[in-house]
Amino acid sequence: MSTIDVAVLDHDAHGIPAADYAEILRRRLPDREVRLAATPEEHERYLREATVVAGKRVDAGEVAAAEDLRLFACNAAGVDHLPLEALAERGVAVTNASGVHGPNVAEHVLGWVLTFARRLDEGRRRQERREWRRFQSFTELAGSTVTVVGLGSIGETVVDRFHGFDADTVGVRHTVAKGGPTDEVVGYDDLPEVLPRTDVLVLACPLTETTAGLVGEAELDALPTDAIIVNVARGGVIDTPALVDALRSNALHGAALDVTDPEPLPSDHDLWGFENVFLTPHVSGHTPRYWERRADILVENLERVAETGEYEGLKNQVA
Repeated sequence: MSTIDVAVLDHDAHGIPAADYAEILRRRLPDREVRLAATPEEHERYLREATVVAGKRVDAGEVAAAEDLRLFACNAAGVDHLPLEALAERGVAVTNASGVHGPNVAEHVLGWVLTFARRLDEGRRRQERREWRRFQSFTELAGSTVTVVGLGSIGETVVDRFHGFDADTVGVRHTVAKGGPTDEVVGYDDLPEVLPRTDVLVLACPLTETTAGLVGEAELDALPTDAIIVNVARGGVIDTPALVDALRSNALHGAALDVTDPEPLPSDHDLWGFENVFLTPHVSGHTPRYWERRADILVENLERVAETGEYEGLKNQVA
């Protein structure tokens, strides 16, 4: 019989240690035994004994030895790296972390777009020079058209935030019939048709065969010359050489990139040299509330299990 209700595997998330997650779960699950697997020995033993394991990775051998395991709460949105067949054979439910990054990534996007719109970077430069001299803003978001590629949890949260600025929104997704929170939803094949009226293009989609190189020379040419591109997806969604060429020829107002191709971005790469390119080193996913949001999902699921006695119909259940 299991003596551990929840085992937290030791790994960080955006630099925040898993020990913080274990402490949050202990506080929110006072009647359950929560352990942090902080050593290889504890990792092996707790996997064998726990009913619920919260972590990023587990291999097929560990699943075979996990006799009491009923739920693997993956601390990542993607689960392709997990031995899903082995977990299914053992009847282990799998949930993911979809949704936890929505608010922070959306704020990252808005921060960049507002910086462009209000030219806050120019204000900062003048402050550094102690120069009290007025300058004009670039635009307003009200009435602008924001096209968001990818309507997963991040994309939908981005859209929600832009609605607060009275922007018109277009969503781009694989299955148009699913609809979405945008004023208009189109498929990937229709992206070229909406680009000429797009003021802000936000990329928030996974990197797949369909989206690799999605924004290339033709798509960049189709955008207005005063358009802004924001990429919080993966660097490979944009053809980087084509982007550099577009920036050099002033075919875009600017770009904001949290992800690049290549990544990390070499110190001698051309993208570093543009004043109208904002770069951050893949940090939009960070939030000090990450483990709290992970705990929200797990606690809700454990409450459901307590009510039903079943590991089915759980929030974010993927297998």
